[in-house]
Amino acid sequence: MSDPVDTRPKLLLVDDEPTNLQVLRQILQDDYRLFFAKDGDKALELAARERPDLILLDVMMPGMTGYEVCTRLKQAAETLAIPVIFVTALADVDDEARGFEVGAVDYITKPVSPPIVRARVRTHLSLVRVDELKQTRLQIVQRLGLAAEYKDNETGLHVIRMSHYSRVLALAAGFSELAADDLLNAAPMHDVGKIGIPDAILQKNGKLDETEWRVMRSHAQIGAEIIGEHESGLLRMARSIALTHHEKWDGSGYPNGLKGEEIPLEGRIVAIADVFDALTSVRPYKAAWSVEDTLDLLRRESGKHFDPQLVELFLTQMPEILQIKQRWAEHE
Repeated sequence: MSDPVDTRPKLLLVDDEPTNLQVLRQILQDDYRLFFAKDGDKALELAARERPDLILLDVMMPGMTGYEVCTRLKQAAETLAIPVIFVTALADVDDEARGFEVGAVDYITKPVSPPIVRARVRTHLSLVRVDELKQTRLQIVQRLGLAAEYKDNETGLHVIRMSHYSRVLALAAGFSELAADDLLNAAPMHDVGKIGIPDAILQKNGKLDETEWRVMRSHAQIGAEIIGEHESGLLRMARSIALTHHEKWDGSGYPNGLKGEEIPLEGRIVAIADVFDALTSVRPYKAAWSVEDTLDLLRRESGKHFDPQLVELFLTQMPEILQIKQRWAEHE
């Protein structure tokens, strides 16, 4: 039988004094896998090779200082996200401030207190896990949105473009940066309900009959059911968008015939971003419209399909919108 895999978090301990490394070993060895370096070059080598979960780093070392090591860690893509805690005898406020300036997440002064070291390490490893969970959730949201686009014969670039258009318009409409980022990340799920629409309807070349159109319209409700009920946050916004981005300002949309400001703001924003990108993009069944013709349609549908104030805001953001369109252009 093979030995069990050691899944404890990995820590890299860096100090030019063996006595200091031994002290940290005694404090941490029961709960973590430990790696040791006595100089900056070895620390950078081990960090790149072992990808530790956290680094405890001395400041005053011969050759490369801890500040220089931290700076180089934050400049390399493979080590950028590894949290660094300085462990040093330098207790001056300016020294501590410099540590944070170069990218450290915490600062522990020597002589170290074992309970403080353990507590700080646990805290920052917990924050890493929270960040990983957020990233994993975001990736799942994005992949579900992408799955719907593939089923609909569209490309992943569509959801990227319309999501960025949505963010630009949200900021213009007064969203905070955090709320606009939530919208950016929720928008790709706007058509996730198309996963539940039969291919014969979703990919039909000709015009849908009334029965087929009724089935097609159900994708908004299906999308809301897939995402589920959530009290707050990204998924709550994603559900709202999936359910309401086909509602129209004059009440003629679906699935619930909402009118005006009955339609959540995020749904009204995504409606404009989605239509703009759909019309200005090539599809198997149509050529791309020009930007000018698409903007003319938005103006004509202002107050009918679209929130008139949002249309006006969208028009003022065209320089940034066109930059996004060019950056994420389709490649033949």
